[in-house]
Parts: sequence; C-alpha cells; structure tokens
Amino acid sequence: MLALLGGSATAGLAGCSALLEGDGNGDGNGNGNSSGNGNGNGGGNDYEVSEHADKAQAAWETVQENAGPDGEEARTQAYVEIEEAVRDDMVMLPLYHSKGEMFWYDRVDVPRVGALGPHQQTHNETQIEGDTELNLVTSSFDELDPIMSTDTASSEVINQMYETLVHYPNGVNEIENKLVESFETSEDGLTWTFTLKEDVTFHGGEDLTADDVVYSFRRLAESEYSERSNFLVDTPLGLGLEHEETEDGGIAPDSIGVEAVDDRTVELSLTTPQPAALDILTYTAFAVVPEGIVGDIEGYDGEVDHNEFATGMANGTGPFQFDEFNPGEEMRVVRFDDYHGSTANLESIHWEINEDPESIFTYIMEGNADIFRDSQVPTPQYDPSLIDAEEDDMGREVGTYGPLENDETVNYLGVPELGTYYFAFNVSNVPRPVRQAIAYVTDHQEFLEDVLKQRGFEAFSFTPPRMWPTGQDGYDQWVDEWQYGVNETDIESAQQVLEEAGFTADDPFELTASTYESGPEYAEMAEIIRQKLADLGVDIQNQSTQFSTLQDRGEDGDLEMYSLGWIWSWPDPAYGHFGFEPKNTDTSRMPNEATGYYLDWQVNLDEEA
Repeated sequence: MLALLGGSATAGLAGCSALLEGDGNGDGNGNGNSSGNGNGNGGGNDYEVSEHADKAQAAWETVQENAGPDGEEARTQAYVEIEEAVRDDMVMLPLYHSKGEMFWYDRVDVPRVGALGPHQQTHNETQIEGDTELNLVTSSFDELDPIMSTDTASSEVINQMYETLVHYPNGVNEIENKLVESFETSEDGLTWTFTLKEDVTFHGGEDLTADDVVYSFRRLAESEYSERSNFLVDTPLGLGLEHEETEDGGIAPDSIGVEAVDDRTVELSLTTPQPAALDILTYTAFAVVPEGIVGDIEGYDGEVDHNEFATGMANGTGPFQFDEFNPGEEMRVVRFDDYHGSTANLESIHWEINEDPESIFTYIMEGNADIFRDSQVPTPQYDPSLIDAEEDDMGREVGTYGPLENDETVNYLGVPELGTYYFAFNVSNVPRPVRQAIAYVTDHQEFLEDVLKQRGFEAFSFTPPRMWPTGQDGYDQWVDEWQYGVNETDIESAQQVLEEAGFTADDPFELTASTYESGPEYAEMAEIIRQKLADLGVDIQNQSTQFSTLQDRGEDGDLEMYSLGWIWSWPDPAYGHFGFEPKNTDTSRMPNEATGYYLDWQVNLDEEA
C-alpha cells in the first residue's frame, strides 16, 4: 500500500527483467522495491512492469543529440517513439486536452487571456469598479522562490511579483520585452545579447543590473533548490547554455555561459542554436532576483535564509509586491508604486487558497471571487447551454455565461489551451497489465459527456493534436492505432490481460488512485474505472488529497495511480517530453536531480539509472 512506500524505488529492478516481484504471502504491503516489500497481490507471481523504457530513453537521447536545426527530422521521429513507449507501457493515460474557461463579474475589466494560460497574466491592467482589491481563488502551493515553481498556482502568484527578460502578455503566444529594451543574436545563433531597460528597481529599492541576471541564472543552474536547471543547460528542451560539469554530474559553480558585459548588457553563450530561446526565457524560473539575496550558491552569504525567501518575503521587479502568505490559507500582494511599467490600477490582489470544490463554489456564488475558472465551477453546477458566445479571431469563445445560481450573468472566455490532463502511474508500484486494463476500460467520450460536460477535448496522446510531431494526418493515424479502444469500454481485453497476469476477482491487485481535491472530476473518473474493474481483478481505493500534498508524495515515490495535468509554457514537444526520459523519472532523485513525471520508469532500463 502507498503508506508503506519510501523514496527509494530505484534499486531493486534494474536489468532487463522488467518484473515487479511479489513476496507471495498475500499481505498486500509495499511496492517491490529495494525496501524489500512486495506488493503481495496475486499470490507470489512476478508481474510484468514494462518493456519500453529503453525505447523511451533512447528516443530522448536522440532528441538531445539532434538539437540543432538540422536535427528536426530525427527529433520528430523520436517524439513519436516516446509517445509509443508511453502508450505501450501505459505509464500515463491521457484523458483530455484542456479548454480553459474564465468567468468574471461585470464589475471587473480584465484583458482576455491566450492559449498559454491565465497563470501568465499580470493584473496591472485589470480594473474593478468600486473596489481596489482583486479577489481570486487558487490551489495550494508551498513556495514563492521562482526556481522552485513547477505548477500554475505558484507561477500565477510569482508572476505578479517577479519578472523575466521577455514574456507572453496575458498568455497570448506573442513574445514581448519585459525587463529588456532590446536584444540581438550572432550570425551563428550561439550568442544572445540583451540590453536591460533603464530605471528598473526591485521592491527592496535596488536598481536592476546585469549582475542580477547573472546571479539569478546561476541560482537556476546551481542552487540545491532549483527544480528546472535543465531548462537552462539542456537541449533542445532548454537554452543549452555553455557550462562545465562537476565530477558527480552537477553544474560547476560560476561556469554557465552568462556574462554581465556592463551594467545593462547581458550575454548568453549557447552550445547550439536554439530558435526557441526567447520562448524558454519566458518561464517563471528565469525570473530575476537581486544579486546575493540568498546564499544558496558559491560566493554568496545571502541577506535572508532560504526558508524566509521561499515563504516569508519576495523581492522582484513586478507590479505587485509581497504582503502576506499563509500557506494553505491565503496570499496577498500589494501595488508597487515604483513599477517600471504601467502601474497597477488595483491596490492589491488577494488569493483564497482553497481546494474544496463546494466551498469554492459557495465563495464564488457569494461574490467573493471577482474572476474564477473552469476548475472552480464544479461539474454538477456547470451547464454548457448557459454559454452565449462567439468565436474571435484567435479561436476563443467570447460572450457570457449564466444566469448562475445567484442570478448573476458573468462574462465568459473559452480558450483552446495546449494542455493535457491524465492519470499516470508509478510503474514500480503498479504492474503493466493493471495499467493496461485501466486503459482498456477507459471510454474517453464517456468521460467528456458524463463527467466533464464537454469541458475539454478527448486525448489519446500526451502531445495535443495541434502540436503533433507529424501533423494532423499523423495524429489521425495515431488515434486509429490506439489499441485500447477508441471511445469504448473493452472489458474483454481488460479481463484477458489481468487473467494472464494472475489477477482475478478473488485475488485482485490492490491499487490506490490519488486525485487532488480541487479537480473533483478526476475522482469521478477514477470511480467509473473502479466500478468497471471491480469484478475483473483490480481493487481500486480512491483517495482525494491537496494538490501540493500529491506533488510531495509523487516526489517521494509514494503514489500508485494519480491525476495531474500539463500545460505547455511554450509550443514545443520537447517541453513536456523531457518528463518521460526514464532516468529523469527517478523519484529518489527528485525534486532537484530528477525533474520528470512521478513514474519511476528508470527501474526498467537495461542499465540502472
């Protein structure tokens, strides 16, 4: 069972056997890893875990080895091979691609957001009639340090206080300068030179200089707290900055290719041309902080300790500055009057941190939230017939929704996003036949109609169709070849694969499906799957938890089946596929040394990770 798992699920199953060993005593404890605990299901059989981890590893290495413009064909094939390995080992079951919905009362005037998501929106252009504080609701998050941010809840808040060199205004896929006045690239595409804006000050009163950028990028590369150093040095996922490695594979202090040429000029040196360099620099982790504010890299003692920097203060250049943060309860930022851009109309923004769907909906219906989103309107209270909208020139539905239960009709925006929501598995804890059986009984159309009320688009791949590496024809072929049944419940195949593995109704595999509270639709889908498999050999226990708790447990290897989603921060398959590299799914090295999905897929590699 999950509660007995530790964070060391990496050592026991190296080699090509790809089996999860049961202990044969039927006591149902443990995960079959080096801790010595077998799952105990199935009477002592050796269960097939997977056989395509090597394919996924090789494909990702192909992506990395062909990072330049000449390697596009090789990368395209490799992306498809990664999808094939994910599908055939069923380490992740795509459920739906997202349709982002945003609702707001008439008293609010807020810019429309684009396909890259509302978490990229900065509210200095937002106005509220008759009030000075914008009230929002969000999921739980644990930290405000930009280099630790990997989720939309924390990035939404961080983006109000910290800024990157360039950005996507309001989540629209059109990059604009933010902290830079201009930039240029060398003819070979290996050198990027940025000129910083003048008269930019941090909330603490310090002037922005090139040394701040160097320090911030060094933290992203070198700090023990960084969770996205790969976005800085890897290719083609990240910038591919020049750097030196330590003997243990880390990044050598002060070795990355970023240099302060003078107070306002920063130069980046890349190992290979990266056409998506500006897109990557929009990511939250590249936000600029004052030089030396934390002593977590060599050469700096720090002005505050990291715990305070992560939860008790912030010091960026954004239009709002830190006021208070009570994790799990609330967050507030206040206007920064010396902001270098358009000073905010609002005096403050307050987030109610809440993951109880009914409580959130009551909060909204009482008018306490000025803007709210699709996930904050529970499906039972959602009615697609209440949408009265027309499509704009960016493919967004723009209009009204209502009346709500409080008789108010609100403004409505529906945006086709680059997002995928899924059930995934820690593969060292859940045998492949069980994962495949879950896929066989999953009817995507049923979920869309009965659970989601058409709030999304059916997903048979992690990569959304609009980004599919071989285009629409290639995607259509992919769906045609989906072996688990397209929009149907294939009980016969599920039963066959389970019986072959020795799982029956009398001797089932016990599995916990962990979903997060603010996404109750996952719990409904897990319940449908539970009912379909109840008599076939899988006993599913559904468990709902806070989002941040689910993340923490994933990093500890303490999950079996779980729900999560992925929103592309820039439209490139590499950004997303990096999380499938089996060696990067090693939960015992998370969150800093490994940054992939919580899969522990590396246990099946021919050579141990």
